[in-house]
Amino acid sequence: MAALALLAPLSVVPLCAQTGQADQHAALSSGAKTEAVRPDAAKPAVIAADTSDQQPGVAAKALDKVKQVAKSASDIFHRVPCHQPTGVPNSTGSLPHVAAKLAAGKPVIIIAFGSSSTQGYGSSAPEFTYPNRLAGQLRRQYPSADITVLNRGKGGEDAPEMMRRLQTEVIDVHPDMVIWQVGTNAVLRNLDPTETAKQVEDGVARIQADGADVVLVDPQYSPRVTERPESARGMVKLLGRIAALRHVGIFPRFEVMRDWHEKQAIPIDDFVIADGLHMNDWGYACFAQLLGDDIIRSVGAIKIGVNVPADVRTYRPM
Repeated sequence: MAALALLAPLSVVPLCAQTGQADQHAALSSGAKTEAVRPDAAKPAVIAADTSDQQPGVAAKALDKVKQVAKSASDIFHRVPCHQPTGVPNSTGSLPHVAAKLAAGKPVIIIAFGSSSTQGYGSSAPEFTYPNRLAGQLRRQYPSADITVLNRGKGGEDAPEMMRRLQTEVIDVHPDMVIWQVGTNAVLRNLDPTETAKQVEDGVARIQADGADVVLVDPQYSPRVTERPESARGMVKLLGRIAALRHVGIFPRFEVMRDWHEKQAIPIDDFVIADGLHMNDWGYACFAQLLGDDIIRSVGAIKIGVNVPADVRTYRPM
């Protein structure tokens, strides 16, 4: 989203700062299966130095240090080398419903709603889809919380098809948060932007009426999308306007992925599969991490009173 200790932002291990980005991404482009490493592999080789002759306070500090090192090492195996883009205006929104549930110790339900990049097409296994990576990150950040992330992605769909299943697959579940990835197939299928805007705005309003926080996710920056630059830019602007109008969050996936390629010099093939459209394991992992970090910051801001008034829910952490 007393739990303040659980709401501190999750630290990013700066692996890319230690080694070359090209080497990091080349090593991960074949799968990025860092989660496949058993947790035991993350434990330090030396659990603790012999402190039998030291004062209790010194021993306690040594043990605390070992625990911190172990936690950092474990996080490496759950995250991939992934920079936060600079100059990209992220805004997941201030998430009052998620924050309230976490503070009260109640179960939290998050629905990832969308098309094939939500479903996980291009990932090498179900555990490497973005909803599953996001679920793992949030559970590590809030270990005592009951958090469920439901994957409601269906390949080939856009707003018209999603609206037909919005009630049964989203609203009837009464989620605390909905992450709605939409717009890519509208660009590829040349759907009417005006009609898309009406459908997405109506869908957001219905989700809000049910009491859930909402974050929109715009199209991916990939060759199949960028070969239609005018339509792609139009869809990004359209979703941004809806987010501002409905006071909901938006994760700027298009700009984040463009930053990977144009500013961080990551080859397209390192985060997009051969079809030129869908992300690979590394792409999904980095997307999930940045989204998860934003959610954690926003929930934390709500808890410490940084949030804006209740009728204007957008919080911009950057």
